[in-house]
Amino acid sequence: MESNQILRLEEITKEFPGVKALDQVHLDILRGEVHALCGENGAGKSTLMKIISGAQSFTSGRMFFEGESVQFKTTREAQDIGISMIYQEFNLIPELSVAENLFIGRVPVNQYGKVNWKKLDSDAQVLLKRVGLEISTKQLISELTIGEAQMVEIAKCLSSDAKLIIMDEPTASLTDKEIEFLFQIVDNLKNQGISIIYISHRLDEIFEITDRITVFRDGKYIATKMTSETTHDELVSMMVGKDIHDLYPERKVAVEKEATAVLRVEQANDHQKIHDVSFEVKSGEIVGIAGLLGSGNIRIGKLISGYYGGFDGQVEINGKAVQIHTPSDALEAGISCVSDDRKIEGLVLIRSVKENISLASLHRLLKKRIFSSIDKAKENQVVDHQIERLNIKVSSSDQIAGNLSGGNQQKVVFGKMLETAPQLLILNEPTRGIDIGAKAEIYQIMRELSEQGIGIILASSELPELIGMSDRALVMREGKIVKELMHEDLTQEKVLLYAAGGMKDE
Repeated sequence: MESNQILRLEEITKEFPGVKALDQVHLDILRGEVHALCGENGAGKSTLMKIISGAQSFTSGRMFFEGESVQFKTTREAQDIGISMIYQEFNLIPELSVAENLFIGRVPVNQYGKVNWKKLDSDAQVLLKRVGLEISTKQLISELTIGEAQMVEIAKCLSSDAKLIIMDEPTASLTDKEIEFLFQIVDNLKNQGISIIYISHRLDEIFEITDRITVFRDGKYIATKMTSETTHDELVSMMVGKDIHDLYPERKVAVEKEATAVLRVEQANDHQKIHDVSFEVKSGEIVGIAGLLGSGNIRIGKLISGYYGGFDGQVEINGKAVQIHTPSDALEAGISCVSDDRKIEGLVLIRSVKENISLASLHRLLKKRIFSSIDKAKENQVVDHQIERLNIKVSSSDQIAGNLSGGNQQKVVFGKMLETAPQLLILNEPTRGIDIGAKAEIYQIMRELSEQGIGIILASSELPELIGMSDRALVMREGKIVKELMHEDLTQEKVLLYAAGGMKDE
C-alpha cells in the first residue's frame, strides 16, 4: 500500500441471496483528497460505502486502512479507527441539543459519573468553530435549518477524529448559499489532511470540488480518472455504458397558441406563503416554476393538489371550476402530483411495487359486482403495463418498494400517478437524487406525456433541467410570480436574477 493511500480495496465482492451487488471491485483513496464515486442507482455505490463504514461485511476480497488489513463488524469499529459516514437522511436526534448529538454515546462525565455539561458545551463549541457554524450548542436539532444540520453532522464526524469522511448526496436539500458554505468546509477538511469520498448525482458539483472520480456500473469497477482529465460526456458514458445525446428530448409537436387551458388558477392565496398567484397551463404544455428555497415554487403545486386543505382563489380544469380541499378532490378533478419527497409523501416503502402503483386508483380496480373487492387480474394488468411503460427494474411487482434504487422508486411514483389518468401532472423535483440514466428516461416520459396532451407543471431547483424541459417558466419570489420567461428567453442568469430580486419585471 502506497504511503499516500489511506484506504485501499482489492477485489471486493458482496453477494446477497440471488444477487451479486459487488463483483471484484477495487478502489483507492489518497490522504487529503476529495474522491467522487459515480454510477447509476444500483451500480453498487451504497453497498460499497456500507462496507467501508462498517454497516455491512463483504463476502470476499481485502480492505486496508492506513496499511492495516481491516474488516468491520460494526460502524463503531470503523469510527474508532477514523472512518465516518454522513448519510443523505441525517443521523441526528431532533429532540436533543446540538452538543448532545455531537457526543452522543460519548458524553464527558465527572468523577461521580454524571454528565459534565460545562465540558460538553466547551468541546461542542470547539467543533462548531472548526466547521464555521455560529449557533448555540444548546439549540435543539429540530430548530436548525437543513444546512446547519449538515454542518453538525460534519462536526460530529470530526468529534470522533475522522480521517476519512463519506458524504452521501450532501447537497440534495441545501440552498445555493449552503452549498457554497459546504464546499468551503470540504476544502478546509482537505487542507487538514482529511480524505472525503463524495457521492452525488450532480455532475457540476463533482467537477467543481473533487480531485479524482471512480465510476461503477452494475456492481463492477469501470475506471478512475483525474477530474481535470475527463469530461461530462465521458463520465456519463462510463456510468451508463453508452453515449447519451440530447438529454432533454426535443418537442416534436409545438404547443399551439390557441390550445385549451387544461389548468387555470386565479388569485390562489393560502394567507401564509402563497399570495394571489394566477397562471394557466395549456394542453400538452410543460410550464416550469422556478424560485429559491421558500419562494413558493414547490408549495403552489402542492396547494392546488390539496396537500394543505382549502385555499382562497379559483381553479379551473378544462374550463370547469373545481373545489379542492384534499388530494382526493384533486385526483377526482384530474390533477396528479409527484411530491418532492418520494420516501415520505410518494411511496409506502414497506409495501410492494404493485400496491404502490395501484394505490391512488383503487376505485378503478374494484370488481363491478363486489365493490369492496379488488379485481386482482385487472390490478396485475395495469401494474405490469406501468412497469413495462416506465422501464421499472424489478424482480417482480411484489418486490418491496423500499428496496428499489432511487430512480426506480421515482418511476413507481410516476406509475402510480399516471394510473389515475391525469389531465394535469405536477412534478416537484422529479429527478432529485437519481442518476443520469434514470433522468434521461424520466425526461423522455415527460415529453411523451406532453405530446399526448397532458399539461405538466415542473418545479425544479435544477435550472438546466427546468430550462431544458420547459416551454416557458414562471419565476416566484416570496410567494408571488414575479416574471414569466418564454423558452427562448430562459437562461440561468435571468432566472436567478428574478428569483433573487436582482431584476424587476419590465
